[in-house]
Amino acid sequence: MKVLCVAEKPSIARGITNILSNGHWESKKHRKDGMMNYYFPFNLNGEHCDMVVTAVIGHLMNYDFSVQYKSWFKCQPIQLFEAPIVKNVYKHAEHVADNLRKESRNAQKLIIWTDCDREGENIGSEISDVCREKNKNIDVYRARFSVVQDGEIRNACRRLVRLDERQIDAVNVRIELDLRIGASFTRFQTLNFNRLFADLNGKLISFGTCQFPTLGFVVTRYLQIQNFVSEDFWKIEVSHTKNNSTVAFNWKREKLFDRFICFIYYEKCMKNCLAKVVSMIQKPKSKWKPLPLTTVELIKFGSKYLKIPSDEIMTISEKLYNQGYISYPRTETDQFKDDFDLNSLINIQTNNNKWGGYAQSLLQGKFVKPRKGKNNDQAHPPIHPTKAMTNDFTIKEQKVYEFIVRRFLACCSDDAKGSETIVTINIADELFTANGLMILEENYLNVYIYDKWGEKSIPFYQEGETFIPTKMEMTSGSTSPPKPLTEPDLIGLMDKNGIGTDATIHEHIKKIKEREYIYEENHYLYPTTLGVALVEGYNSVESNISLTKPNLRKMLEESLQNICKGEQSKNDVLRKDLTLYKNVFVKISNEEKKISQVIIIFKQYNFFIY
Repeated sequence: MKVLCVAEKPSIARGITNILSNGHWESKKHRKDGMMNYYFPFNLNGEHCDMVVTAVIGHLMNYDFSVQYKSWFKCQPIQLFEAPIVKNVYKHAEHVADNLRKESRNAQKLIIWTDCDREGENIGSEISDVCREKNKNIDVYRARFSVVQDGEIRNACRRLVRLDERQIDAVNVRIELDLRIGASFTRFQTLNFNRLFADLNGKLISFGTCQFPTLGFVVTRYLQIQNFVSEDFWKIEVSHTKNNSTVAFNWKREKLFDRFICFIYYEKCMKNCLAKVVSMIQKPKSKWKPLPLTTVELIKFGSKYLKIPSDEIMTISEKLYNQGYISYPRTETDQFKDDFDLNSLINIQTNNNKWGGYAQSLLQGKFVKPRKGKNNDQAHPPIHPTKAMTNDFTIKEQKVYEFIVRRFLACCSDDAKGSETIVTINIADELFTANGLMILEENYLNVYIYDKWGEKSIPFYQEGETFIPTKMEMTSGSTSPPKPLTEPDLIGLMDKNGIGTDATIHEHIKKIKEREYIYEENHYLYPTTLGVALVEGYNSVESNISLTKPNLRKMLEESLQNICKGEQSKNDVLRKDLTLYKNVFVKISNEEKKISQVIIIFKQYNFFIY
């Protein structure tokens, strides 16, 4: 029996081969520029077989409109909502498809070894379709795994399943909607608005159902800053020096926006300035260790702490996964299973000269079970290290791997523990408080260097004690505008509002940077003139549905999830969402002149690039 195994990437194919063949295999290229095929005998669930392992390079199939709709000037953009779609193998993947056809011809079984997410399931379906062109009767199975490690790969062989047709349908719906909606709006924007920006030189003004809400977040924050009106405020500040330590007490009212009212309180306090301690509370305080690592947390906090763009973090993470150093980096799961072997993974890290000693201490009695988050995608565990770091890492690879390791070890640690002191004083019936903190056990903070918990000592006060404040004054200030969004801020907003998935959020941010709708300066994100003009142009159209707000895309993502759950059909979602976006398109098209006028107005401000 011949069994054909197909991985999503050549590096995964090599890893699977090395494990299942016990290092003994023969290899042969399909052709000079073709894929490498690995051949070896194998016992598959008690049955001897000749195993062939090969790979693809991502998606095989390209979706495009038929020839008569490819010209921008031979059809109206709105026709693309219903134009026929043709599905063909990408030209650059023809040699890959040829290899699959050749190897599947005499195979009895096909095992799909693509990444275990929606996209991987769809790629598996494409592989199956190509193989069945030459062998209609080939029996197709799916191997599910999270990391290229011996136990995981062999277990996947023992528990083969079928492809998940619901996930395949969800991706097919997403591809068709992205093509139809993206192409129609992109053509509309480029043909109508490109002329308004001479510096664009005919460049594409692209539209995406995730791109524009993402851009909308950046523009909204920018306009909040521009339109911010500062307000003056006043407050009472009290401090007291005791035992050579000065304590600042915060007014319970915080601040007032009426100077006269604040002065009345201040004058009352000055006339009766004796402070009385009304409570002195000491209580245990804990700083919780982090949850197990998800993709969103990786790109959000990785970009924050490591100062590496989120798309680059994902590229590095995928490379580390392909080389077997970390588990699958695309996961929503923030909880480990109760029987997950954490100790063996901790043991792998004990020889590292940075955190090896800490890992050893966990094995010697300081281990505490990780917290359980609320999310479990039922496909992959949280991201964790699976192999010790070697010396051939680049600096950025070292940083990403180190973050993943430290996060994992922190998850297996105890919370940081301390003692908090809260002192409340009364001056002329006005309350002021001071807080102190003493760290008693740093625990996870010793390894998770990205979290800070600052000690703040205050002298001992006794309830009923009285004193005259060392300093009491009425001060003024003014409110400040919010800061521009950082990439971690934007990732958080996208995740909260359902824009993109854990596997695509970084791609949408990268895309609007490439399109020059936004740019980054000193780690802050700013919209370009083009970005602001597009968002404000669309916002000028009165409609119940906004292209620059998250609601529309969020509903679409929920529909895709419902397809995966079997709660909605592929055709129902396509019909509903195409109708929805087509109605918006008609509204936008009818208001093209109004949108252009708004764009011209904002273009005159010349915010940034153009």
